Amino acid sequence: QVRLVESGGGLVQPGGSLRLSCAASGFVFSVTAMGWYRQAPGKQREMVAAIRSGGSTNYGDSVKGRFTISRDNAKNTVYLQMNSLKPEDTAVYYCKRGYFGAYDFVPLDSWGQGTQVTVSS
Repeated sequence: QVRLVESGGGLVQPGGSLRLSCAASGFVFSVTAMGWYRQAPGKQREMVAAIRSGGSTNYGDSVKGRFTISRDNAKNTVYLQMNSLKPEDTAVYYCKRGYFGAYDFVPLDSWGQGTQVTVSS
């Protein structure tokens, strides 16, 4: 059974940093692409970042240069380091397994609870 458990969300001031973690189980993590999505109230869900099994990455335009996705295959964990946070980064963040299609990351499985990130002074 696929299980993805996100953690690390919280309240942070504008300009601050947070690191999200996602502990994975139930599949072969080391050969699986992983991604982070987010959804703000009243907005469509958007891809934030994704990482291939080999380590190459893709980022959404709104987070390029501020967010970094990484993975630790020994720990079956994917991370999202978020720096220079802005109020518009406020959203529920979801960790997903998936694959890279012709153009971008394609998520698999149903959506879980995610972790709330709130950027506010």
